[in-house]
Amino acid sequence: MKRLDLGELKRRYIRWGVHPDARKHPVADQPIEALPLPSRLHVPLQQHVGAPARPVVKVGQRVLKGELIACGQGNVSAPVHAPTSGVVAAFGDCPAPHPSGLPYTVIVIEPDGEDRWGELEVCPDPFALAPDEVAARVAAAGIVGMGGATFPSAVKLALGRRKKVETLIVNGGECEPYLSCDDRLMRERADGVVDGMRIIRHAIGATEILCGIEDNKPQAIAVMRQAASTFPEIKVVAVPSRYPMGSDKQLINTLTGKEVPADGRAADAGVLVHNVGTCFATHEALRFGRPLVRRIVTVNGGAVAAPRNLEVPIGALVSDLFDHCGGLTEEPARIVLGGPMMGMPLPDTNVPVIKGVSGVLALTRSEVARAMPAPCVRCATCVGACPQNLIPLEIAAFIRAGELEGAEDWGLNDCIGCGCCAYICPAHIPLAQYFDYAKGELAARERARLKQESTRKLAEQRTERLAREAQAKADAAARRKAEKAKAKAAAAAAPIP
Repeated sequence: MKRLDLGELKRRYIRWGVHPDARKHPVADQPIEALPLPSRLHVPLQQHVGAPARPVVKVGQRVLKGELIACGQGNVSAPVHAPTSGVVAAFGDCPAPHPSGLPYTVIVIEPDGEDRWGELEVCPDPFALAPDEVAARVAAAGIVGMGGATFPSAVKLALGRRKKVETLIVNGGECEPYLSCDDRLMRERADGVVDGMRIIRHAIGATEILCGIEDNKPQAIAVMRQAASTFPEIKVVAVPSRYPMGSDKQLINTLTGKEVPADGRAADAGVLVHNVGTCFATHEALRFGRPLVRRIVTVNGGAVAAPRNLEVPIGALVSDLFDHCGGLTEEPARIVLGGPMMGMPLPDTNVPVIKGVSGVLALTRSEVARAMPAPCVRCATCVGACPQNLIPLEIAAFIRAGELEGAEDWGLNDCIGCGCCAYICPAHIPLAQYFDYAKGELAARERARLKQESTRKLAEQRTERLAREAQAKADAAARRKAEKAKAKAAAAAAPIP
């Protein structure tokens, strides 16, 4: 299949998406800086899609950096490791990285200041390992999707191998405004990223690697092309900078022309997508035996005194990041975990950084100001912006009318939640919030339906069991009666002595 260069991609008409103000500079031009160890790290047991990890340490126990502190449970889970050396101070609760702020369980570690690694299993040549062994080491390192999805990477490797995918797509798009952590990673650690790509390709058996990077990152593109220049199976492709180009489905379609159905996986189309951060974490785990205990986080927003990209130990609080960046110059109107388009607003800054956190933003009132919603004038601007070719205004009309099944019929489940429709709507209708509400309500209804169905089945099983027991009792009584009658008849027929 002929691959498109940037000029050809631009000539191809990409009608979907929006162009929000990037606001990535000057942060993107500053080198990555290490966050000094906080006095305490709050390491969550749930940092990934699937079952939470199970603690394997006790309060008072000394741990080394990279030591296993919680093991994965079930088929979809991931282990958790100590981000530094120190003492397990407590098991407690911390606000989850979610708008609800509900508590979830964390392991509190007090660093000893030495930041000393435990024993690591170094592998000089990962390509000499069998694919299953590579996946096992990725799983043991606790690596998950670092673009925000946090799906356990080893599960994706197994899926890619099982589906015999031909193309590994590496996502370096980073289309969200304000964020530049992936950009800096590619600029400063391109060799490690490329090595991680090749290791993943070896693990899944793909024949080629396509790395898509938005064309507003020319330095990252140049450095990555240089790092990949000796590997003919890798092609670094500059793609148009258009939000949400960093979404898996949009990047797959742009690079390969393939379309992934709403109810399908990328692997069904013969491709597998990993983020550049996931590739670098794979390089670190396979080459040096280092589990995923740190990540790069963009700290940005108008209320931050000195925005920058920080390399952060997992479990540091958002407040620790803001403090290191000179604090906040004013009370933020909104604190966001991730990017402003698809990120989650936080109730406060006492939230720990987890493996999937790409950025924390402190936005001022002027940055989040939005006019009051007005009636829809059916201009169809949202239709042109939708990357999934949906008609958001019709879906929203069904939702407002309470006809959620109608919204489903119009493609609600195809919505990827990018927020393009709400961003571009001239009437300022919160379309993305409508869709989130409808998805949540439908999910709640489905859970209620399944619960009701389960209850009905249990009731039917109970009725059947009681009927069987009653029938068994009746049969036993009939047998006893028959036996008594038989005994009585036999006694009557016996001769009198």
